Amino acid sequence: MTAHTVGEVMTRDVVQAHRTTPFKEVVRLLDHHRISGLPVVDADDKVLGVLSGSDLVRTQAHRDGTAPSPAVTAGDVMSSPAITVHPEQTVPDAARLMERRHVERLPVVDEEDRLIGIATRRDLLRVFLRADDEIGRQVTEEIIAGVLGLAPDAVRVLVRDGVVTLAGRVELRSQLPEAVYAAWRLEGVVGVVNGLSFRVDDFAAPLASARAGGREPAGGPRVRRLAPAGPTVPAGPGRTDGEEGPSAPLPRRARQHSEDVERRATEPRP
Repeated sequence: MTAHTVGEVMTRDVVQAHRTTPFKEVVRLLDHHRISGLPVVDADDKVLGVLSGSDLVRTQAHRDGTAPSPAVTAGDVMSSPAITVHPEQTVPDAARLMERRHVERLPVVDEEDRLIGIATRRDLLRVFLRADDEIGRQVTEEIIAGVLGLAPDAVRVLVRDGVVTLAGRVELRSQLPEAVYAAWRLEGVVGVVNGLSFRVDDFAAPLASARAGGREPAGGPRVRRLAPAGPTVPAGPGRTDGEEGPSAPLPRRARQHSEDVERRATEPRP
């Protein structure tokens, strides 16, 4: 159930420009390769910024025509600093970063911040092209049998257009959010409908036991928030409430890189 990484879906053959690449050469590169943007790198292949067709059009729109314009290069019109990712970051994390920063592409860099690939929205969306039957088999084998330890036919799994519906009865109440969350984390799943019931409420047992002994648990009654028992669709990519869905923790190096990028992006430009 490990999510795909950026390194698995990125484009490795990257069309790029240098700071001194002339304006017309950048336009030619975009047109020839039928792309809408590219990274700008230095002599060591370290990413300086990202340049898009919108940046080029904006530059031309600001020309007033009263005086000859100086020679324009990629370094003059690129957006900097670039928002980059490491190859070991997950596709969902990259998608959330792309959405949060309103960018169409993410240069992929190595430990030395050298360009090794690029991830576009199209690259990240490839994981949602999985067939429903393939997703259903994975839910049954890895979650119902693997995670919950139940017989494969204990829970009915229906997948339609990437939406997973779970129906049936599990042993413990705590297994409901566990099953829903695990299914939602699978590649290609866009939502999960929870139609599961449970036989034993293992959340209520500790509290009832403590009260039966004439005392409350230390610190008073404890309440655990649960996923609703009725049908639910956990929010995934495209949610509109402004919050991000759950994600697996980033590796330490990738997490530090993301924090550095966020910090640099908010610093005032000289």
